[in-house]
Amino acid sequence: MSGIASASSPKRALIGLAARIRHVITSSPSRFAIMIFAALILVFTVLLGLPISSASGEFTPLSDALFTAVSTICVTGLSTVDMATHWSAFGHVLIFVGVNVGALGVLTLASLLGMLISRRLGLRAKLLAAGDTNPLRAHGGPVNESQTVRLGEVGQLLTTVAISALVIEGVLAVLLYPALVMAEVDPFAALWEAPYFAAMAFTNTGFPPNAGGVVVFADDYLVLALLMAGVFLGSIGFPVIYTLAKHVWHVKKWSLHTKLTLVTTVLLFIAGAIAFVVLEFDNPKTFGSMDAWDTTFQSLFLSAMTRSGGFNVIDMGDLNGSSLLAASMLMFVGGGSASTAGGIKVTTLAVLAIAVWSEAKGRQSVQAFGRRIPSDVQRVALSVVAWGATIVALSTITIAQITKADISHVLFDVISAFATVGLSTGLTESLPDAGSYVLAATIFMGRVGTVTLAAAVAATSRTQYYSLPVERPIVG
Repeated sequence: MSGIASASSPKRALIGLAARIRHVITSSPSRFAIMIFAALILVFTVLLGLPISSASGEFTPLSDALFTAVSTICVTGLSTVDMATHWSAFGHVLIFVGVNVGALGVLTLASLLGMLISRRLGLRAKLLAAGDTNPLRAHGGPVNESQTVRLGEVGQLLTTVAISALVIEGVLAVLLYPALVMAEVDPFAALWEAPYFAAMAFTNTGFPPNAGGVVVFADDYLVLALLMAGVFLGSIGFPVIYTLAKHVWHVKKWSLHTKLTLVTTVLLFIAGAIAFVVLEFDNPKTFGSMDAWDTTFQSLFLSAMTRSGGFNVIDMGDLNGSSLLAASMLMFVGGGSASTAGGIKVTTLAVLAIAVWSEAKGRQSVQAFGRRIPSDVQRVALSVVAWGATIVALSTITIAQITKADISHVLFDVISAFATVGLSTGLTESLPDAGSYVLAATIFMGRVGTVTLAAAVAATSRTQYYSLPVERPIVG
């Protein structure tokens, strides 16, 4: 009898562990996402630290391996080593796989695998997937079906996620290959560089596979234009791609989220380009030595890359301080919700801007495109900005104290890390180990999302079944 009891004990332990894991997944997808991201980062840290991953055949220091793993899984693009020369072929393949896994989102990828195995999505899987793909998720557990993606459409959305990523990266790679060959890249090397650049553009990562990065293509506007297109498609978000795939020629059927994302993205893209032209036209290190056409195109490219792309032709350290601040503001906003881009998201900015405009006009409700935006969405938008600003402020103060570097450069790199952009003034590569750990934590918090972090904390709070008396403090 004792033998039977001892044999069943491990079985009960495994059943109990499985039950606890199932409870975490179903009760708080946000916390589950954080756990999976952390686990993936740990695995890639170990793999990237091995001698087989480095070109020199030596162990990569823990700080560099960890930072690269975080930057890879969180599709950021910042690095403490020379990405083109430090890693071996095996290391580059690891990074290529890592950015695609991170870009799709762990929960979306898990749901896709579940769908492939079971051939269908159960209710819990749909709720779990909706919690990740829904850009307005604000709490653990089930989400409101009316928010952007209906529960019944999650299976279709997941298929769109996989197909869109595969098709967009594939088409980009096919278009980039002849462009790279015409740019005098070795045809054999272009077979690897084309899909690598395509993946780094669509995932908004920005790691270059070649020595010198995209600077070697500074005068090749075909290559740069293709990279811009990939970054744009990756930054608008899967819900927008899903909507456009269904109703590309029927604007009236577009969701409010799609309209806000596209309009705000285009406005910021144009406004950013104009700002860079105005602020840099007389800077001999950047646009001062270019003609009107080159200045226009390079300003558009820079504006697109500050949305989370991470590629750069111009040395960020050569920008004027005013341009660094403008770029920091664009990076902080980032791209679309549920996209490969980071930042507080363009819809967050749009909702807050519309709310402020409505308040100035004395309107009773916040409206856009014939739809009313509920107050809970406005509170989420405000919370996202507050969380993001707090993370950026604390990280900037800490790294500035560690490095004693120029505060404008520190702020730029910190926002680039938080928004998972990948642009740098050169500070990141020179960070001491303590500074790289702080910046890695900033990347992680930026990638998992301020809403997800808030939801993970809120999941532990208790429901309040009473309301307190109202009293209005003086604000403003």
